[in-house]
Amino acid sequence: MSMNIFRLSGDMSHVFSIIVLLLRLRVAKNAQGISVRTHELFLVVFVTRYLDLFTTFYSLYNSCMKILYIVTTAAIIYMIRFSEPICSTYDKAQDTFLHWKFAVLPCAIIATITHMIGSGLSISPIELLWTFSIYLESVAILPQLIVLQRYREVENLTGNYIFFMGAYRALYILNWVYRAYYEPFYQHHFVVYFCGVLQTLLYADFFYYYVKSKAKGGKFSLPTAHES
Repeated sequence: MSMNIFRLSGDMSHVFSIIVLLLRLRVAKNAQGISVRTHELFLVVFVTRYLDLFTTFYSLYNSCMKILYIVTTAAIIYMIRFSEPICSTYDKAQDTFLHWKFAVLPCAIIATITHMIGSGLSISPIELLWTFSIYLESVAILPQLIVLQRYREVENLTGNYIFFMGAYRALYILNWVYRAYYEPFYQHHFVVYFCGVLQTLLYADFFYYYVKSKAKGGKFSLPTAHES
């Protein structure tokens, strides 16, 4: 994959979102309003997508970013699940989305079907898991958005973390557009396009209220269902 300003900006936005969340956990020592289930989904995404670390070397940058995503996501999960006093502030009662049943399983079924349609009876485990990771990433933020809706008032660093996560995906859409126009022989992947747009749309409501709160300089809060 070639580098351009949109891909680099997307990667940096993703890295910055991770730094913001780690900073919030380490400094505030508080996991209130954070969904560990979203990060468990992202860890599954990264582990299944980056199996090519063992088979193909693209660049030092590429390998380092993949390892960074896996290690930092695992660290976030560990801190929220097991590290005191952070884990004592994690509210399981608010983070109840059944992610294995309603995210992992459906994405695995859809990925298997679309992979078999695309490749016939020839199934490549690495390609299948890569396709699965694309589908799963598109909905991985759902548990976090549900937690935010239940809390309504969003802590500043938590809001910044989710904003940069959404910006990362939006910038990657611009990266695809740029590459389609300027790279000869660019190979389109419509599953990636669909999932990328879906993932960005899931952030749309959050973006609206985030920008609105920043413009007014007040606290960032989400409306209740009847106010939306």
